[in-house]
Parts: sequence; C-alpha cells; structure tokens
Amino acid sequence: MITVYDCQILDLPGSRGADNSPTAERSDENLPFEIARVYYLYDVTDGQKRGGHAHKKLQQLIIPAVGSFDLLIDDGREKRALVMDRPDRGLHIPGHIWTEVVNFSPGAVCMVLASLAYDEEEYIRDYDQFLQFKNVAEQPNDGHLERVW
Repeated sequence: MITVYDCQILDLPGSRGADNSPTAERSDENLPFEIARVYYLYDVTDGQKRGGHAHKKLQQLIIPAVGSFDLLIDDGREKRALVMDRPDRGLHIPGHIWTEVVNFSPGAVCMVLASLAYDEEEYIRDYDQFLQFKNVAEQPNDGHLERVW
C-alpha cells in the first residue's frame, strides 16, 4: 500500500547563490517519471484551497516556484502537512495519495510536473471513494496532522 511516507522531498538542480541561478528540471535526470504535463496554480485568494483529490496512477512533483504554501497529504490512514517554501525543492507524490494545497502566501505560484496528460478518469474527487479505493473501511487517524519540513 502506498503511504504518505512514499512521498519524497527532492532537491532540484541549480544553485541559490548570489546570482540567484535558476533551477532546471529534466525528467531523464532527476525525476522518477517522464514529464507529460506542466501546470501552475496562482492567484489563489486567502483561505482558498486547491486539490482535494487523489490520482490512481499519475505521479506529481509539486514545487513552490514563488512564495510558499502548505501541502496536506493523506493516504487514508496517516496525514502529513508540509511547508513548501523553497523553489529548489519539490515533493514527489505517487498515485494513491489525497492531496490538498492550502495557506498560499500572497503572490505564490505552485508549479506541478505530472507524469500523465489530463484524464478525468484518473481523478478520485470524493474522499469516501478514495477510502474505498485504498481499501480503508474507515479512517482511523483522529485528524492529527504530522507537521514536517
């Protein structure tokens, strides 16, 4: 069973020296998947959240290109909250993980690299269906979030 502990923080190539060198990403060198799609979340108003779904097979690398936000990840049993505030680090999320993006700082931009082209059939948008997909009868986690990073 895929768990929140299968989500990994990846350091992206590039440097953050005095010249603010850009970070470059090439899927053949640094990612556990080929990039099929890139999209951005931006202009997210205060208190608004994005995501609120899981994927069946799609893998993602979520990067705070500008500003910061929190990622809430959930495998049906365990939950974690990660502060994303470094553009040279991203979180690799395999399929089977419920994900929400919250607490966007003003002007934040969330960049997502995805392993598959958009396909609505790939999404699980209902949390109870997600628990069924994961074969979790009921969520034993009491709502406590392990805050990391």
